[in-house]
Amino acid sequence: MTAYTRLFDTVFTRIDPERAHHAGFRAIRAAGPALSALGRFDRLRPEPVEAMGLTFAHPLGLAAGFDKNAVGIDALGALGFGHVEIGTVTGEAQPGNPRPRLFRLPADRAIVNRMGFNNDGAEAVAARLARRGRRLGRFDDRGGPVLGVNIGKTKVVPEDDEAAVLADYTKSAGLLAPFADYLVVNVSSPNTPGLRTLQAVERLDPLLRAVRRTADAVVTGRRVPLLVKIAPDLADDDVLAVADLATALGLDGIIATNTTISRDGLRTPPDRVAAVGAGGLSGPPVAARSLAVLRLLRGRVGPGLTLVSVGGLTTVDDARERLAAGATLLQAYTAFVYEGPGWPRRLVAGLPGDPRSR
Repeated sequence: MTAYTRLFDTVFTRIDPERAHHAGFRAIRAAGPALSALGRFDRLRPEPVEAMGLTFAHPLGLAAGFDKNAVGIDALGALGFGHVEIGTVTGEAQPGNPRPRLFRLPADRAIVNRMGFNNDGAEAVAARLARRGRRLGRFDDRGGPVLGVNIGKTKVVPEDDEAAVLADYTKSAGLLAPFADYLVVNVSSPNTPGLRTLQAVERLDPLLRAVRRTADAVVTGRRVPLLVKIAPDLADDDVLAVADLATALGLDGIIATNTTISRDGLRTPPDRVAAVGAGGLSGPPVAARSLAVLRLLRGRVGPGLTLVSVGGLTTVDDARERLAAGATLLQAYTAFVYEGPGWPRRLVAGLPGDPRSR
């Protein structure tokens, strides 16, 4: 047990989770320049990963949801994340669902959220990324973590109006693709009504084609890799159908998986779970299904497609298991919350390629 986990269990669990997130993120941003100046990341000497035409310092990245508005990318990179995925960003700014909307289940080291894609909107985030680009210099030489941009549907856009859905996603893609190292279409959050219906291949196909066309139209001189993020609650046949679609469309990768609506196998008392209510569950309870989906995907798509495994990844053994099962890259969020700012470096230090892991 680290000093952080003791503090988390005795103090932080008494603080509203959303308030704690904002306070913790402010502290990370404040410490970012000092961490970068220390150059601690270089001492990890991890094994780089070549994927989607990009070079990742190592497999571990931060999943979307932590930095929704692109306000702390480089500070998070300074903590040891090799890539940072911002968002989910929607075409229009929106406040998200009513509070409370973020809950801890400490007995399961899990989180339930029904945030509802609260974010500043694509225009504001694009302007922020443009300022970051000017600050860091020319795009190709800017350094820092690989940047993923995760886009989703604005809540007020009717999910059954295909033209409106495509217009919403392509607005975000048009504004954000120029700043993204890779772009992710999120159709798998359980907290935007109707969003998961877009995972059906007949809905997903035209959406991915539209986003691809838009990204190609607004970015010159390079091709922005495009991935789709799917839910763990898809049936196996539907997972395989998405894999086939990704192959047919020439997608660059799949991110598996988002949060789950399942509440099976929790240690938390049922009355507490019921009191928390609806939302996506993340952390160790989703690990087994996330691993199973990863294996299904890799078995279907073969060795070439980039697969990003996320969901319940906490320990070095978890990370090694995902890599052995076919993951190209790894992402986490909940473990970062429970284990603290030193966790990314500890996990990366145990991965193949770092001298201390041998």
